Amino acid sequence: MTRELVVTSKEEAAEDVMVIHLTDPGGDPLPEWTPGAHVGVDVDGDVRQYSLCGPMSERFTWRIGVRREWNGVVSNKLHDSVSVGRRLRVSDPENLFPLVPAERYVFIAGGIGITPLLPMLEEVKRAGREWSLYYGGRSRRHMAFCSEVDGPGVTLWPEDEHGLLPVDSLLGEPRPGTAVYCCGPAPLIDAVTETCAAWPAGTLHVERFTPVRPGDSARPFVAELRRSKRTIEVPADKSLLEAIEAAGISVLSSCRTGTCGTCEATVLDGEPEHHDEVLTDEERQDGKLIMLCVSRSRSAVLGLDL
Repeated sequence: MTRELVVTSKEEAAEDVMVIHLTDPGGDPLPEWTPGAHVGVDVDGDVRQYSLCGPMSERFTWRIGVRREWNGVVSNKLHDSVSVGRRLRVSDPENLFPLVPAERYVFIAGGIGITPLLPMLEEVKRAGREWSLYYGGRSRRHMAFCSEVDGPGVTLWPEDEHGLLPVDSLLGEPRPGTAVYCCGPAPLIDAVTETCAAWPAGTLHVERFTPVRPGDSARPFVAELRRSKRTIEVPADKSLLEAIEAAGISVLSSCRTGTCGTCEATVLDGEPEHHDEVLTDEERQDGKLIMLCVSRSRSAVLGLDL
């Protein structure tokens, strides 16, 4: 579900980071949400997902942080041409990066990856849990919300002052009962993932800016759309979603990067090859769901409930 919201303020929070506040034009309260939730923002027909990063108790305003992506249509418009008073279509909150119960938490953020972690910090503080935050960025001028998070339990780590975040030493020895949350650029997430391989299963929770791509290993396969009674060939250089759309079949989609969950479909048979950032490890192993925009098939034929 989407709703029309109005931009009530814009302010620069760091170099190339704009903070935008959105409210209902009629002054109505907005839907409740939980830490890690995101919304889809539609600017002239192009949609991009942004984490909600304001106080969860604020029912009349949503806050998002928008990092300028130099090839990003939506982010550039939000920075340069969307002004206060502009009305935008915004989807209701969806949470694919939820905060799980744990005895203690380690939060690791890189750049704009701090945004989904801000409400999580609010929640763990409220619950009285043990926590620590390691927040890195290219420089202090590139790190938004520093004044909001700086304090006991927080380590700010500008790369131009200290180098890259020392992930191994920050995480230390595996500790049962700990949940590790990481959001940021791929090299940071890859380093944290490698370090957490020795930790108990289910310790690490990540949210990527962009998904892991199949790359040169992509292979063609056949998708059988059982409800539509169509068989579609998916070449190596096209996504499953693109092949389905090229066959004239309409499928709901949004991000096309495997991060929003809109294009989720049910797998009836075959073995999916997952490249999304939506499904849990258990869901991946179960093999009953697939994100059409980025994931593929390990088997020659993939049967879908479409």
